[in-house]
Amino acid sequence: MVADFGYSLARKRLNLPLYKGELGRLQELSDRINEILPFVSLTTEMARREILISRVVTELVHYTQAQLRIEYPLKISEQLQGSLDYLLRTDTQMIVIEAKKEDLTNGFKQLAAEMIALDQWMDSPQKQLIGAVTTGILWQFSQLDRDTKHIDQGLENYRVPEDVDTLMRILVRSLLKE
Repeated sequence: MVADFGYSLARKRLNLPLYKGELGRLQELSDRINEILPFVSLTTEMARREILISRVVTELVHYTQAQLRIEYPLKISEQLQGSLDYLLRTDTQMIVIEAKKEDLTNGFKQLAAEMIALDQWMDSPQKQLIGAVTTGILWQFSQLDRDTKHIDQGLENYRVPEDVDTLMRILVRSLLKE
């Protein structure tokens, strides 16, 4: 699918950089999620978005003061159109997050199309776009190099709430880097 738009794709370990600064509310976030998990059924995409994804995303806004757009419509062409589940943007960086019920593989295909559409749409010096596909419990990253038109799909998966510290440090670093 990505080749149809002139992009290449590989699967590899991304080893994305982590934010090294203080993130003082991470333990509280983890505790809040752990506290409610026994009482919530996470069988639908909406439940996972409301209980898990929205908490991570709003915490990310707290740390970065990024502008958040939810269900952001984007149309580049008939083949590249749709709504981005979450688009976070600072003055210099942008992240797109795609929420999926259970299937990260199909979610990645949609995320890749969204990243290609963003690459063609945005007028920014940002060299790389970071994207994440998530079920709420599992998160997987991808990275689009805008110069080479290449997408790397990360092999690493991050779990919420177990890996929330690492996940948040990747997300914060992705939005705050120069």
